[in-house]
Parts: sequence; C-alpha cells; structure tokens
Amino acid sequence: MSEFLGERLDLLADALSPNGLLLRGFVNFTPDEPAPEYAAGRPARSLVLVGNGGGSLWRPFSTWFTEQPSGLADPLDTWSKQVIGVVAETFDLRAVFPSDRPWLPFQQWASRAEGLKASPLGILMHPEYGLWHAYRGALLCDRELPVPAVEKQIHLCDACDWKPCLNTCPADAIFDGEFKSGACRDHVGGSQGSLCRETGCAARNSCPCDRYRYPAAQQVFHLQAFLGGPFGRDQKKL
Repeated sequence: MSEFLGERLDLLADALSPNGLLLRGFVNFTPDEPAPEYAAGRPARSLVLVGNGGGSLWRPFSTWFTEQPSGLADPLDTWSKQVIGVVAETFDLRAVFPSDRPWLPFQQWASRAEGLKASPLGILMHPEYGLWHAYRGALLCDRELPVPAVEKQIHLCDACDWKPCLNTCPADAIFDGEFKSGACRDHVGGSQGSLCRETGCAARNSCPCDRYRYPAAQQVFHLQAFLGGPFGRDQKKL
C-alpha cells in the first residue's frame, strides 16, 4: 500500500480533509541519516507531515470534543491520534505525533519539508498561513516518496520592518529572541491577562499576516492548554 500511496497522495489528502487536516509536506530520509522506526527493525524511508492551515480543524475537533466525557486530558492530542491513526491504518502506514516520547524532531522535519524559518515568536512562519498553522502528526512510509524538491520560500518576517509581535506582548515575554514562558503564564493567568485569555495571544494576533487567523474560541482553547488548566464540562463552550 505504501507504493500505491506514493502514486496517489491525493487519496491520502481526501482521507484527511473531512477532519480539516492537510498534507503539510514530505521528507525522504537519506540512507545515512537516523530515521524513526516504520516497523520492527525497519527504519522509515520517508514521511508525510499532517497538520492544519488556519482554523480548518476547529469545527470537526470541537464537535468531537463536546461529545467527550468531562475532564478529558489532552483532548486535541487525543483527537489527532484517533483521526490520523485511522488514516494510517487504512494506508498501511505508521503514525507518530509531536506529543510522543521520546520527542521526535517535528520542527526540523517541518523546516525541511516546507522550507520554513521561525518567526520572532518561535512559531514557523508560513508564506500563506502566516503564524496560523500547526503540525498534528506524521505518517511514516517504508518507501521513498516521488515528491519534488522543496522550493525556497519567502520568509515574511524578513519583509516586516515594524515587527509588531516584538513590541505588543503585554507581559514582555519576548526579549532578545527568547520566549519567556514563565512571564507569559504569569500574565495570562493573572488579573491583567483577561484580553489574552478572551481573544488569544496579543503578540501573535498583532502579526499583519492574519488572513488565516484562528477563531477566538480556538485561540482561547490553546491558551487554556498552555496554562495547564482543566478542561471540564464548564469549559466546553466552543
């Protein structure tokens, strides 16, 4: 089935699309580089990155989430593993995820697959989606994929002289190229953090490349997860 997949990636894209997920790029591993395991004793030869662009996954995920029992831990990871896992089984592939341990180099794979560079916030800047995208998993293949070489991408941050993301954070959590997660958490969880809690990260929202900005409910959900808050039934107003 993996050989067939290489010829018909459109079928894989069709299988992912009902859940708002996209094919986000491809990596062929060279024979001399370490690669994750495809099956027992067999390294993967390639992988397909799976993720979202903009809020494409929000409606299917939120519909699923409201039907889950209260207090479900890591709901977005759970949902991602379910829906991507079904596709992996259908195409005889192995699914791996950013939350798996030991940690897999998803950021490196993404930079390699799509030719992206990090924004000042640390999020990879995409030439179409801006800061509003994510990688939810990867599908490992046992054969090399016949995909074209990655073209050099325009890095939108290089053309942004003002860089509002660096001077709009109310917590001053971005300084000298470093993200201070503790300062961010203290602010968002504190008495002065209501704007971020209700509308999303102020620094991220200040980016002018906002065509694919996540809906407010999705941004709030991600911030709740960042703060490590509970996801009880009272927080399911998505």
